[in-house]
Amino acid sequence: MYYIYMLRCKDNSIYTGITTDISRRMEEHFNKEKRCAKYTLTHSAKKLEALWVAENKSLASKLEFNIKKLKKQEKENLIKNKEIGKYLEGKVDLEEYKIVDN
Repeated sequence: MYYIYMLRCKDNSIYTGITTDISRRMEEHFNKEKRCAKYTLTHSAKKLEALWVAENKSLASKLEFNIKKLKKQEKENLIKNKEIGKYLEGKVDLEEYKIVDN
């Protein structure tokens, strides 16, 4: 099981990543532990904004890649509405992802 997540940073930027252990990964980002992303070292993570689950790494990576390609306003709308289909239909198989309430 893989998780795809979007974090709001203190400078209002949005970081997107994947992990197999969401609790551990959030702890790494929020506490700036050794294994946190370079991005969240310099752009402190403030809040988990969105979370999806996929069955394997390939699916998770595909969603992460396509989210990262979105414009900032599209990411904001995705966070607000949680509708990946509006922005990613035809790019990913929408049936393969499930939103997780955070």
